[in-house]
Amino acid sequence: MQIAKFKNRDGEVCVGAIDGDSIVPIQCESAPNPLFEWLEIAEPAQRAMERLDQTHACPLNDVVLLPPIDQHEVWAAGVTYQRSQSARMEESEAAADCYERVYRSDRPELFPKAAPHRVVGPNQPLRLRADSKWMVPEPEVALVLNSRLDIVGFTIGNDLSCRDIEGDNPLYLPQAKIFEGSCSLGPWITLAESVPRPDKLAVELVVHRQGETAFSGQSSTSKMARTFPDLVSWLGREMNFTNGAVLLTGTGIVPENEFTLQSGDIVDISIERIGTLSNPIA
Repeated sequence: MQIAKFKNRDGEVCVGAIDGDSIVPIQCESAPNPLFEWLEIAEPAQRAMERLDQTHACPLNDVVLLPPIDQHEVWAAGVTYQRSQSARMEESEAAADCYERVYRSDRPELFPKAAPHRVVGPNQPLRLRADSKWMVPEPEVALVLNSRLDIVGFTIGNDLSCRDIEGDNPLYLPQAKIFEGSCSLGPWITLAESVPRPDKLAVELVVHRQGETAFSGQSSTSKMARTFPDLVSWLGREMNFTNGAVLLTGTGIVPENEFTLQSGDIVDISIERIGTLSNPIA
């Protein structure tokens, strides 16, 4: 089952189940955080099926899909794929040894990526940072975690990154990663029971520019050096997440060094069993 957060034709924020090209609202009890309610309960798919409001089903084209989070913190893991390790070492000669060591270390690189209000949803614009000249998309499987840090579902994340800022000095990582419109999530959450082998998901990135393909690449979660449960276990050390969290798990697709995003580009990220997240670049 896939669950989405959306705004209906009356401007109301709702949660619904995806049914082909339609969305079926789920009757919720907690209006301020309707998605959080479903991610906290046991067997969310079964409970959601019991509350589907078929009388108000409508085409997906008639609603606005929102980022599939409520008050969740958004975190990210870095250097989890060999290709990511190589790219980080290329962009920063001074820190090359640092990235090599974190790739092979038991402790992963984890950092806060976005507060909920800085996350954009499907078809909403991601932003280029004015003081960066080398920006790339980072397609990532995003783990959706409840307050107990159970992996309750998966969505797609774009961890927009400024390679020149981070390459200048690794201590600039927050500025390279965290700014308005630097993270997108969506288009919905595929509940965990619908993804039997999350360690073998195909990932594809395509950047469209003026009707042409400016870049494309493919990878798979089978190429990760770390497991999803291991990353979650480190995230939960010494921290509680009362509102749940979303954890971006790193990228295995990195464009060549000559590539940078431009205003007007459209970035499509497709992940097997989850869907496609599309965002224009502004």
